[in-house]
Amino acid sequence: MTEKMTSKERVLTALAHKETDRVPISRGFGPQPPLSRALAKYLNLEDKVDGGMSWCDSLADLAWVKADWKGPKERGSFLDADAARKVDFFGIVRQQKSYGKGENQGFYDEYTDYPLAKCETLEELEQYWWPSADWYDFSRMKEHIARVNAGGEKAILLTPVATVYEHAWQMTGMQKMFVDLLENPEFASEVMRRVADFYIAYFRRALEAADGQVDLVFCGDDLGTQISLQMSLEVYREVIKPHHKRLFDVIHEYGARVLYHCDGAIMPVIPELMDAGVDVLEALQFDARGMDPQVMKDNWGDRLCFHGGVSVQSTLPFKTVRDVEQEVRERIDVLGKDGGYIIAPSHAMQAGTPPENVIAFFETAGNYRRK
Repeated sequence: MTEKMTSKERVLTALAHKETDRVPISRGFGPQPPLSRALAKYLNLEDKVDGGMSWCDSLADLAWVKADWKGPKERGSFLDADAARKVDFFGIVRQQKSYGKGENQGFYDEYTDYPLAKCETLEELEQYWWPSADWYDFSRMKEHIARVNAGGEKAILLTPVATVYEHAWQMTGMQKMFVDLLENPEFASEVMRRVADFYIAYFRRALEAADGQVDLVFCGDDLGTQISLQMSLEVYREVIKPHHKRLFDVIHEYGARVLYHCDGAIMPVIPELMDAGVDVLEALQFDARGMDPQVMKDNWGDRLCFHGGVSVQSTLPFKTVRDVEQEVRERIDVLGKDGGYIIAPSHAMQAGTPPENVIAFFETAGNYRRK
């Protein structure tokens, strides 16, 4: 029997492909606000708004940290959860849309304005107001880490999520990006280069300020749909991958690992992601076509770690507590063999998910020992 570990020891041991006292647990993107409220009500927590999220955080072995925003007001409304119109640091505009009713009412942000939608030349890109790492205050990184470690040392995950391809298409519009990837790849690549350059600068300064205390850096792009990749392997390899590799190489310089989020049916691109430098593959959307946990573990589990895998599309929102318990055990048995696995929901836990299922996820993950 492995002796009880701290959260940080548990995660780092698992990432070294070694057995742990139990599988590390992550809340992933956590419960959406309506579910956080429902959890707080079910558990009779004092904090009725964020209590469910805080409860999930208290059971997780990973803690998220980021630098403080000090940038221009024109690019800072993305921080206001209640703002009807949000503009982020890249100038991407989102409009708040309501979903659900009553206790299940929540909001999501829908992309409405793409700042590079009419941009066609490299010269036009040169004139754009690109974000700067100077818009962030890195002086309190150690303070933030100390705060999340106050109740016990956790593995530290640095954010925001660096989405090189996604931020690029969110600036141009998805349709334009698909066309540019094929007909104007130099332009598409240049947009991604500038996105990657921002994150390289941001992560350098954040990792230097953290002084070796960051364990994982959160990157990601949704390269897949429910049935296939969004682009050919050749397009990924020639246009997108070079920017991933530049970014991931910098993260590795500081001794941190790359946790890479990618939804959808992505089995064919996994070897390319590993070659680019992904250490931990995140999401594991096994509801998508061809996504198989046993095949993933058998083919790549000796070199690649995994994070996620408990379905937020089917099991957590729509099935029974017993079904949740069974899926958690199955994921641990397959993906947790010889370490290399952090169990988590496959994405954000959605409004309408029964609180009992969320509790079953955490309790089963915390108590089950792999066969």
